[in-house]
Amino acid sequence: MSFWEYVGSRHAQLLTDTFQHASAVFQCMVLATVLGVALGVLTYRSEWAGNLAATTTATILTVPSLALIGLLVPLVGLGVAPTVIALTLYGLLPIVRNAVVGLRGVDPSLIDAAKGIGMSRTVRLLRVELPLAWPPILTGIRVSTQMLMGIAAIAAYASGPGLGNEIFRGIASLGSANALNQVLSGTLGIVLLALLFDAAYVLIGRLTISRGIRV
Repeated sequence: MSFWEYVGSRHAQLLTDTFQHASAVFQCMVLATVLGVALGVLTYRSEWAGNLAATTTATILTVPSLALIGLLVPLVGLGVAPTVIALTLYGLLPIVRNAVVGLRGVDPSLIDAAKGIGMSRTVRLLRVELPLAWPPILTGIRVSTQMLMGIAAIAAYASGPGLGNEIFRGIASLGSANALNQVLSGTLGIVLLALLFDAAYVLIGRLTISRGIRV
């Protein structure tokens, strides 16, 4: 059976796995973005706190994904839970680091001007600092998403959702007629999703970042 014949015969399952993969990455990126930006906001004013946040999230990233998921299974069981926890933790580093860098890079004269017109610290953060720091934060989100696309495939080890199941089935049946087709369909599906997500981020950037800031 050729690759395209295999895809045609398995299109329903492949579409389901693709949707589950995209959904898992999207939901974990939302969680990682909220947590990462919050950590950046809490730590960017202090040199040691910002470094601690970056170092901690970097340390998490050094743990092999298969090992982390394996450690989580006895604690939270198989399926979605270890996938969500692992992907969210892995997605933090680029977002935290870029949030800290972006917030520290805001022109102090703009902050002084905001103070001069009576803005409180919270209002300055929401209306001045975060909008100006958004471009590097969005870049961090893009980097995290590309990483999680590949890491999410490992979730199949713990009965997680996504295209990793197709890849693992192919690896488990090496030598069979469709083993290569299974691995190839899962891999190409992940690559395609990564490209689509990245294109979506480019569009979001054009819609949310003013032309003056982009220049």
